[in-house]
Amino acid sequence: MDDTPIIEASELLVSLGISLGLGLLVGMQRETAGKKMAGIRTFPLVALFGALSAALALSFGGWVIATGLAGCVALTIVSNLAELRKSDDPGLGLTTEFALLLVFAIGAAVVMGYRLEATVCAGTVTVLLQGKSRMHGWVDRFSAGEVRELSRLVLLALVILPLLPNRDMGYLDVINPFKIWLMVVLIVAISLAAYLASKFIGGNKGVMLSGILGGLISSTATTAGVARRSKSAPDTSRSCAVIAVVATAVVFARVMAEVFVAGGSAGRTMLWPLGIMLAWSGVVALFLGRFASGDNAVTTEEEAPSEFKAAVAFALLYVAVLIGVAFAKERLGNAGLYIVAAVSGLTDMDAITLSTSRLVADGHIDTGRGWRVILLGGVSNMVFKAGMVALLAHRSMLWPILASFGATTAGAAALWVFWPG
Repeated sequence: MDDTPIIEASELLVSLGISLGLGLLVGMQRETAGKKMAGIRTFPLVALFGALSAALALSFGGWVIATGLAGCVALTIVSNLAELRKSDDPGLGLTTEFALLLVFAIGAAVVMGYRLEATVCAGTVTVLLQGKSRMHGWVDRFSAGEVRELSRLVLLALVILPLLPNRDMGYLDVINPFKIWLMVVLIVAISLAAYLASKFIGGNKGVMLSGILGGLISSTATTAGVARRSKSAPDTSRSCAVIAVVATAVVFARVMAEVFVAGGSAGRTMLWPLGIMLAWSGVVALFLGRFASGDNAVTTEEEAPSEFKAAVAFALLYVAVLIGVAFAKERLGNAGLYIVAAVSGLTDMDAITLSTSRLVADGHIDTGRGWRVILLGGVSNMVFKAGMVALLAHRSMLWPILASFGATTAGAAALWVFWPG
């Protein structure tokens, strides 16, 4: 008895109808684009050809599909050769040709039972074809440096990360190469995304927006930038102060995102006090913003940051803080944890946040101590930025900074004392 699978006639007709519709979808786009090689009739015919080839392959073997695909390739080559003979500058490309081959495969996939996947592919092909001018314009806005940094992010996330061992090792088993590099990828992705947002949205469209984008990129670098700006242009000092305070407030939003990712289910409880701190620092920033002038200070970088070097530096810092926190917990108790937080938080909040969240998730420290360690790091970071403003900025920027950071620190102290747990 022949065991060759034969598709039901009704199923085949439905599959042919779906293939025809998907071919028409892509064909209409090519027709409206004015493509002579293939359009509203050719694409649905090729989709039907692919569907019938797949139906025959169920009875005679996969060579039928391979032969049909080879026939499409041959016809495409012949068509392009004929077009070349007609014109010295035919403007030939490969987009329509590849779309034609994809439609053949889509028709075959429908018959083979992959209807949803085939529909998604057809829709994706249509969107890609239709968005040519917009996509080209979008890509043209990227500089070579930005493309390089995006490529490096892909290298960090999709090449290096999967190769690293995902197991605990080293001092007190706190070093996990995979998790450490995952945090590196997270930080690089946040910084690069914020930089691109500042470029495409516009970092100078308002004081608040400048502060938000600057805080996502680097609140410390943003504060240094506006401090120098106020020195050279004292009339912008009030706006510069607002940008620095808003950027500092945004740090707590970034901290909460990192705790959510790295802290696991145990770390989720730390989000409540940190959320209150975010709200309070936001209120302080809004209050100061009411008195800002209309001037805009330049806060975002004009060139893409060198993320690969930053990734390596952050990885080393993260490991150092991770070991330091574990050592302090083991040898010095709670006081040691707070010392490490105060020192590491001076210039960077990411390392102390991620390392503490990791230790909370692994059960090495409790959540109450965990969020207080992170909060102390945040206060330490504000102290460092206030000192930087005192050294770099015009005096008219210093007093709003001291008042705002003082109010934020007072809120942190109240939260430290009165929040249960």
